[in-house]
Order: sequence, then structure tokens, then C-alpha cells
Amino acid sequence: MRYYGSVYRPPSEARSLIVQVTYGCSHNTCAFCSMYKEKRFALRPLDEVLEDFRIARQVYAHVDKVFLADGDALVRKAAELNTILDTVRTLFPECERVTCYASPASIRIRTDEELRTLREKGLTMVYMGLESGCDAVLERMRKGHSAAEIVEMGQKVRGSGIALSVTAITGLGGPDLLERHATDTAAAFNAMNPEYIGMLTLMVEPETPLYDWVHDGSFRLLTQPQVLEETRLLVERLDTPGSVFRMNHASNYLVLKGTLNGGRDGMLAEIRRAEADISRLRPESWRGL
Repeated sequence: MRYYGSVYRPPSEARSLIVQVTYGCSHNTCAFCSMYKEKRFALRPLDEVLEDFRIARQVYAHVDKVFLADGDALVRKAAELNTILDTVRTLFPECERVTCYASPASIRIRTDEELRTLREKGLTMVYMGLESGCDAVLERMRKGHSAAEIVEMGQKVRGSGIALSVTAITGLGGPDLLERHATDTAAAFNAMNPEYIGMLTLMVEPETPLYDWVHDGSFRLLTQPQVLEETRLLVERLDTPGSVFRMNHASNYLVLKGTLNGGRDGMLAEIRRAEADISRLRPESWRGL
């Protein structure tokens, strides 16, 4: 396939056919994020997108999953997205799901009817970053949206029949906002009740504002015990029946898996075991993005 710049995808899309529909991220100012910094956001020419799918059909005998890259494919015009999805369905009748990243801004510009049509044409799930349910954290990290706005857009997606996968980042508020970050993030998840919840643990990337803040002392990272405390506070407050919870990203110190709400007690027990024995955590040198 033909790719421009670095290409990122969710862990669950490891075996997907990845085709760039846009280049970069339409927001691209989050203080903690180093993704897509080497390129400006742009819409990829539609004829190139469709050509890549035709090339892929010649190369791959079977395609189960398709991921539409880069950071915000949903921002394209609805008619163009419909054409892309029609092409996928025609060329890959065996394809079981099509997914993409989506931002609150790109969800907002889609009408309810447009979202329902995208679902009918095969867009089965979108990935959206909440990062935090605490407005103080979101403002400092330059997310560009309040928690209420993000929750509203998550509810809009769910109402259209498109599945929703939402991520947040442990440690993003630092020690001062540890409790608010945990409790407000849980409340945001509860309000959306997404099909999937993914938790990452903060890692500081060079050439980001957060990197500078850590090195000048204006932002303090959580210690491992504080990461566990924040995680426990969040999991204790989750009330999202049916949500699949995953905290198994390479950035995480502790691996947690469960389906809520039934799996919550088991995850809390695992957190408490780690609090009693820090050696159970992933070594710092093993963490990655």
C-alpha cells in the first residue's frame, strides 16, 4: 500500500487493511501527543483512495477488517465517505467491519441521518479519544473540547447504531488532579456507555508541550502507586453495563481485562494485589506506545 508519513492505528486493528483516507490529524494540538507532527492535515484525493483499495484487492486474497486512516477520516464529506464504503463493500464482500478514528468536531458536522447511512453502508465502529472527563485536564492538555461536548458526541455516535470505542489516559492530570481525573472520567464513560473502553497510561513524548512541562517542573508525573490509586478510583466508579474494558496497551503498568459491570470486582482485586506488590507491574523499560 502507498502511505504518506507515519501511520497509526488502534491495537485491535493490527490485522486490518489500512488505507489513508486523510493525512494527519484535524486537531493536532494536544499537549501530550506526538503523532502526525511531520505532516499537515489534508484530505487525500478520492481517486487515490479508491485506487489503493483496488490495488489491495489484487494483493490480498481475504480482507476481514478495514481501518480508514489517518487521525480523522470522518471529517470527509458524507458523499465521499459513502463512496469509499460502497467501494469496500463491492471489492471486499468478505469484509466484516470498517472502522476509523473520529473526533468530536468531525462527529458534530455529521447529521444523524448521515451517521445512520454510514452505518448502513458498513462503518461499524469509530474510535474516539476522551483522554479525561475533567475539564481542567482537557483545557491544560489542549484537547479543544469540554468533557460535556465529547460525551454528547459519543452519545450521538451510539444513537446512530455505530459502535463506539473510547480511550482515556491514566496520569494525564498529574498528582494534583488525580482524584478529579479518575472520578470525572468514570462519569463520562458512564454517560456514554460505549461498547469498548480503552485505558492507556501516560508516556511523555519528546517534542511535545508536556515534555517541556515535565522537564521544567511545571507538570509532575504520577508514581506507580499513584497510577494504581487513580486506576482503582476510576474502576470503582464505572457503571457501563456491557462495555468491554481493556487496559492492555503497551503503555500500561498493569494489565486489566473485563466486561462491565460483572468483571469490575475481579479487576479491582487485581489492582489491590498490585498495590500490595508493586513488582507485579510492567517494568518501566518495557513500556511503549
